[in-house]
Amino acid sequence: MSRTRAALAAVLLAALAPSALAESNAPDPWPGLVTDIFHGRQVAPADGTVSLEAPKRAEDAAIVPMTMRFADPAKVKSATLVIDQNPMPMAASFTLGDKAGVDFIETRVRVNSYTNVHAVAETQDGKLHSEVKFVKASGGCSTPAGKDPDEALANMGKMKYREFRSAVAGRREAQVMIRHPNNSGMQMDQITRAYTPAHYVDAVEVWQGDELIFRMEGGISLSEDPNFRFTYAPNGAKTMRVVAHDNKGGVYKGEWPIAEPS
Repeated sequence: MSRTRAALAAVLLAALAPSALAESNAPDPWPGLVTDIFHGRQVAPADGTVSLEAPKRAEDAAIVPMTMRFADPAKVKSATLVIDQNPMPMAASFTLGDKAGVDFIETRVRVNSYTNVHAVAETQDGKLHSEVKFVKASGGCSTPAGKDPDEALANMGKMKYREFRSAVAGRREAQVMIRHPNNSGMQMDQITRAYTPAHYVDAVEVWQGDELIFRMEGGISLSEDPNFRFTYAPNGAKTMRVVAHDNKGGVYKGEWPIAEPS
Protein backbone atom coordinates (compact mmCIF):
# COMPACT_ATOMS: atom_id res chain seq x y z
CA MET A 1 0.00 0.00 0.00
CA SER A 2 1.40 3.44 -0.95
CA ARG A 3 2.01 6.12 1.66
CA THR A 4 -0.85 8.16 0.20
CA ARG A 5 -3.34 5.28 0.42
CA ALA A 6 -2.16 4.38 3.93
CA ALA A 7 -2.71 7.93 5.14
CA LEU A 8 -6.09 8.15 3.47
CA ALA A 9 -7.21 4.83 4.91
CA ALA A 10 -6.72 6.35 8.36
CA VAL A 11 -8.74 9.39 7.33
CA LEU A 12 -11.51 7.11 6.02
CA LEU A 13 -11.77 5.13 9.25
CA ALA A 14 -12.04 8.32 11.29
CA ALA A 15 -14.56 9.87 8.92
CA LEU A 16 -16.88 6.87 8.88
CA ALA A 17 -17.65 7.39 12.57
CA PRO A 18 -20.80 9.45 13.27
CA SER A 19 -19.91 13.12 13.11
CA ALA A 20 -21.27 16.58 12.56
CA LEU A 21 -18.98 17.45 9.68
CA ALA A 22 -21.88 18.79 7.64
CA GLU A 23 -22.82 21.27 10.34
CA SER A 24 -21.79 24.85 9.78
CA ASN A 25 -19.89 24.96 13.08
CA ALA A 26 -17.78 21.89 12.24
CA PRO A 27 -14.01 22.45 12.15
CA ASP A 28 -12.43 23.00 8.76
CA PRO A 29 -10.83 19.68 7.74
CA TRP A 30 -8.47 21.25 5.19
CA PRO A 31 -5.48 21.88 7.51
CA GLY A 32 -5.57 18.23 8.58
CA LEU A 33 -5.87 17.07 4.98
CA VAL A 34 -2.83 19.14 4.03
CA THR A 35 -0.93 17.22 6.72
CA ASP A 36 -2.31 13.79 5.75
CA ILE A 37 -2.15 14.08 1.96
CA PHE A 38 0.60 16.65 1.34
CA HIS A 39 2.68 15.97 4.48
CA GLY A 40 2.18 19.49 5.83
CA ARG A 41 3.80 21.26 2.86
CA GLN A 42 2.78 24.82 2.06
CA VAL A 43 -0.05 25.06 -0.47
CA ALA A 44 -0.34 28.36 -2.35
CA PRO A 45 -3.97 29.43 -2.91
CA ALA A 46 -5.45 30.53 -6.25
CA ASP A 47 -2.39 31.83 -8.09
CA GLY A 48 -3.61 30.68 -11.52
CA THR A 49 -1.38 27.61 -11.86
CA VAL A 50 -4.39 25.30 -11.57
CA SER A 51 -8.09 26.09 -11.91
CA LEU A 52 -11.07 23.99 -10.90
CA GLU A 53 -14.43 23.78 -12.61
CA ALA A 54 -17.16 22.36 -10.39
CA PRO A 55 -20.94 22.89 -10.14
CA LYS A 56 -22.17 25.10 -7.31
CA ARG A 57 -25.04 22.66 -6.78
CA ALA A 58 -24.80 19.12 -8.11
CA GLU A 59 -27.70 17.65 -10.08
CA ASP A 60 -26.70 14.15 -8.90
CA ALA A 61 -24.42 13.83 -5.86
CA ALA A 62 -23.18 10.45 -7.11
CA ILE A 63 -22.02 11.81 -10.49
CA VAL A 64 -20.50 15.26 -10.05
CA PRO A 65 -18.26 16.49 -12.89
CA MET A 66 -14.93 18.06 -11.91
CA THR A 67 -12.34 19.55 -14.25
CA MET A 68 -8.80 20.60 -13.37
CA ARG A 69 -7.08 22.93 -15.87
CA PHE A 70 -3.39 23.86 -15.98
CA ALA A 71 -2.16 27.24 -17.17
CA ASP A 72 1.24 25.86 -18.23
CA PRO A 73 1.16 22.06 -18.60
CA ALA A 74 4.94 21.86 -18.98
CA LYS A 75 5.34 23.08 -15.40
CA VAL A 76 2.88 20.66 -13.76
CA LYS A 77 4.02 17.19 -12.72
CA SER A 78 1.02 16.08 -10.65
CA ALA A 79 -2.49 17.17 -9.68
CA THR A 80 -4.76 16.02 -6.86
CA LEU A 81 -8.52 16.43 -6.43
CA VAL A 82 -9.58 16.61 -2.77
CA ILE A 83 -13.23 16.55 -1.63
CA ASP A 84 -12.76 17.88 1.88
CA GLN A 85 -15.84 16.41 3.61
CA ASN A 86 -15.87 13.02 1.90
CA PRO A 87 -15.10 9.90 3.97
CA MET A 88 -12.05 9.34 1.73
CA PRO A 89 -11.23 12.93 0.72
CA MET A 90 -8.53 12.23 -1.87
CA ALA A 91 -10.71 11.49 -4.90
CA ALA A 92 -7.92 11.18 -7.47
CA SER A 93 -4.24 12.01 -7.73
CA PHE A 94 -2.74 12.26 -11.22
CA THR A 95 0.95 11.95 -12.03
CA LEU A 96 1.50 13.44 -15.48
CA GLY A 97 3.95 12.19 -18.07
CA ASP A 98 6.99 14.39 -18.69
CA LYS A 99 5.98 15.08 -22.29
CA ALA A 100 2.23 14.50 -21.95
CA GLY A 101 1.15 18.13 -22.45
CA VAL A 102 -2.06 17.69 -20.45
CA ASP A 103 -4.03 20.97 -20.37
CA PHE A 104 -6.99 19.57 -18.45
CA ILE A 105 -8.35 16.43 -16.81
CA GLU A 106 -12.06 15.92 -16.21
CA THR A 107 -13.60 13.15 -14.13
CA ARG A 108 -16.78 12.41 -12.14
CA VAL A 109 -16.96 12.03 -8.38
CA ARG A 110 -19.27 11.34 -5.45
CA VAL A 111 -19.91 14.19 -3.02
CA ASN A 112 -21.17 13.12 0.38
CA SER A 113 -22.09 16.48 1.94
CA TYR A 114 -21.79 20.22 1.34
CA THR A 115 -18.07 20.71 0.96
CA ASN A 116 -15.08 22.59 -0.31
CA VAL A 117 -13.29 20.85 -3.16
CA HIS A 118 -9.59 21.56 -3.68
CA ALA A 119 -7.55 21.08 -6.84
CA VAL A 120 -3.85 20.98 -5.95
CA ALA A 121 -1.11 21.00 -8.59
CA GLU A 122 2.55 20.27 -7.90
CA THR A 123 4.93 22.06 -10.26
CA GLN A 124 8.35 20.88 -11.38
CA ASP A 125 10.01 23.02 -8.71
CA GLY A 126 8.20 21.04 -5.99
CA LYS A 127 5.77 23.82 -5.03
CA LEU A 128 2.04 23.21 -4.45
CA HIS A 129 -0.67 25.44 -5.91
CA SER A 130 -4.42 25.20 -5.39
CA GLU A 131 -7.88 26.45 -6.15
CA VAL A 132 -11.00 25.75 -4.10
CA LYS A 133 -14.70 25.62 -4.97
CA PHE A 134 -17.70 25.03 -2.70
CA VAL A 135 -20.14 22.36 -3.91
CA LYS A 136 -23.64 21.76 -2.58
CA ALA A 137 -24.46 18.05 -2.70
CA SER A 138 -25.17 15.27 -0.22
CA GLY A 139 -25.41 11.51 -0.02
CA GLY A 140 -23.26 10.71 -3.03
CA CYS A 141 -21.10 8.09 -1.31
CA SER A 142 -24.10 6.10 -0.05
CA THR A 143 -26.23 6.32 -3.22
CA PRO A 144 -26.93 2.76 -4.48
CA ALA A 145 -25.29 1.73 -7.74
CA GLY A 146 -27.35 2.57 -10.78
CA LYS A 147 -26.86 -0.77 -12.54
CA ASP A 148 -28.04 -4.30 -11.82
CA PRO A 149 -25.26 -6.08 -9.84
CA ASP A 150 -25.21 -9.05 -12.22
CA GLU A 151 -24.89 -6.74 -15.22
CA ALA A 152 -22.16 -4.75 -13.48
CA LEU A 153 -20.22 -7.94 -12.73
CA ALA A 154 -20.56 -9.24 -16.29
CA ASN A 155 -19.23 -5.99 -17.76
CA MET A 156 -16.62 -5.16 -15.14
CA GLY A 157 -13.40 -3.87 -16.64
CA LYS A 158 -14.74 -3.27 -20.14
CA MET A 159 -13.43 0.00 -21.57
CA LYS A 160 -14.31 2.53 -24.22
CA TYR A 161 -12.01 5.08 -25.82
CA ARG A 162 -12.93 8.18 -27.81
CA GLU A 163 -10.91 10.89 -29.55
CA PHE A 164 -12.00 14.50 -30.10
CA ARG A 165 -10.64 17.56 -31.84
CA SER A 166 -8.98 19.85 -29.33
CA ALA A 167 -9.48 23.60 -29.23
CA VAL A 168 -5.79 23.93 -28.31
CA ALA A 169 -3.25 23.86 -31.13
CA GLY A 170 -0.89 20.90 -30.99
CA ARG A 171 -3.13 18.94 -28.65
CA ARG A 172 -5.55 16.05 -28.98
CA GLU A 173 -8.49 15.37 -26.68
CA ALA A 174 -9.50 11.90 -25.53
CA GLN A 175 -11.84 10.10 -23.16
CA VAL A 176 -11.42 6.79 -21.34
CA MET A 177 -14.46 5.09 -19.79
CA ILE A 178 -14.13 2.03 -17.53
CA ARG A 179 -17.07 -0.17 -16.56
CA HIS A 180 -16.83 -0.77 -12.81
CA PRO A 181 -19.37 -0.42 -9.95
CA ASN A 182 -16.81 1.45 -7.84
CA ASN A 183 -18.69 0.47 -4.70
CA SER A 184 -17.85 2.81 -1.83
CA GLY A 185 -18.57 0.42 1.04
CA MET A 186 -21.27 2.83 2.25
CA GLN A 187 -24.08 1.64 -0.06
CA MET A 188 -26.84 -0.48 1.45
CA ASP A 189 -28.49 -3.32 -0.44
CA GLN A 190 -32.18 -2.40 -0.30
CA ILE A 191 -33.21 -6.08 -0.12
CA THR A 192 -30.70 -7.60 2.31
CA ARG A 193 -30.10 -4.36 4.25
CA ALA A 194 -26.40 -5.25 4.25
CA TYR A 195 -23.68 -2.90 3.07
CA THR A 196 -22.05 -3.73 -0.24
CA PRO A 197 -18.30 -4.26 0.33
CA ALA A 198 -16.01 -1.58 -1.04
CA HIS A 199 -14.81 -2.51 -4.53
CA TYR A 200 -13.33 0.35 -6.52
CA VAL A 201 -10.77 1.30 -9.14
CA ASP A 202 -7.68 2.50 -7.29
CA ALA A 203 -5.18 2.95 -10.13
CA VAL A 204 -5.27 3.78 -13.86
CA GLU A 205 -2.40 4.27 -16.30
CA VAL A 206 -2.89 5.82 -19.74
CA TRP A 207 -0.07 5.44 -22.28
CA GLN A 208 0.45 6.91 -25.74
CA GLY A 209 2.66 4.28 -27.27
CA ASP A 210 5.49 3.90 -24.73
CA GLU A 211 5.05 7.37 -23.19
CA LEU A 212 2.93 7.92 -20.11
CA ILE A 213 0.11 10.45 -20.34
CA PHE A 214 -1.00 10.06 -16.74
CA ARG A 215 -1.05 7.67 -13.82
CA MET A 216 -4.07 7.99 -11.49
CA GLU A 217 -4.40 6.85 -7.89
CA GLY A 218 -7.99 6.97 -6.64
CA GLY A 219 -10.50 5.74 -4.11
CA ILE A 220 -14.18 5.50 -3.22
CA SER A 221 -14.92 9.10 -4.20
CA LEU A 222 -14.72 8.28 -7.91
CA SER A 223 -18.15 7.68 -9.41
CA GLU A 224 -19.50 4.41 -10.74
CA ASP A 225 -17.97 3.63 -14.16
CA PRO A 226 -14.88 5.87 -13.82
CA ASN A 227 -14.53 8.32 -16.67
CA PHE A 228 -11.55 10.49 -17.64
CA ARG A 229 -11.44 13.14 -20.35
CA PHE A 230 -8.16 14.91 -21.05
CA THR A 231 -5.92 16.59 -23.57
CA TYR A 232 -2.47 15.39 -24.57
CA ALA A 233 0.35 16.27 -26.96
CA PRO A 234 0.52 13.69 -29.78
CA ASN A 235 3.91 12.02 -30.16
CA GLY A 236 3.26 10.07 -33.35
CA ALA A 237 2.38 6.84 -31.57
CA LYS A 238 -0.17 4.59 -33.26
CA THR A 239 -1.88 3.19 -30.16
CA MET A 240 -3.38 4.33 -26.88
CA ARG A 241 -3.40 1.79 -24.06
CA VAL A 242 -4.91 1.76 -20.60
CA VAL A 243 -4.24 -0.45 -17.58
CA ALA A 244 -6.58 -0.21 -14.57
CA HIS A 245 -6.43 -1.93 -11.18
CA ASP A 246 -9.00 -2.24 -8.41
CA ASN A 247 -8.65 -2.77 -4.67
CA LYS A 248 -9.53 -6.48 -4.94
CA GLY A 249 -6.70 -7.29 -7.33
CA GLY A 250 -8.63 -6.91 -10.58
CA VAL A 251 -6.53 -5.87 -13.58
CA TYR A 252 -8.22 -4.51 -16.72
CA LYS A 253 -6.57 -3.56 -20.00
CA GLY A 254 -7.53 -1.84 -23.21
CA GLU A 255 -5.66 -0.82 -26.38
CA TRP A 256 -6.91 1.17 -29.36
CA PRO A 257 -5.48 2.65 -32.56
CA ILE A 258 -5.13 6.41 -32.47
CA ALA A 259 -7.30 7.67 -35.33
CA GLU A 260 -8.40 11.04 -36.57
CA PRO A 261 -11.22 12.31 -34.32
CA SER A 262 -14.70 12.24 -35.76
